[in-house]
Amino acid sequence: MAISVSVVLLLLILAIVFLRNGALKITHAIVCVLLGFYLASTSMAPTIQNGLTATANIVSNLNP
Repeated sequence: MAISVSVVLLLLILAIVFLRNGALKITHAIVCVLLGFYLASTSMAPTIQNGLTATANIVSNLNP
């Protein structure tokens, strides 16, 4: 749960930065949000979740 909240906050911050810089229009952001909702309801959702979890585990185990 903490990983998904962190990812959501990161993506939200990136979206806000892109919107403020003019690199992302509000219509593009809406399309991305709708795509996220549709992906969450497909059979690909568990695969995406597992991939994000595995990536987060790899990154958390890296030592500088």
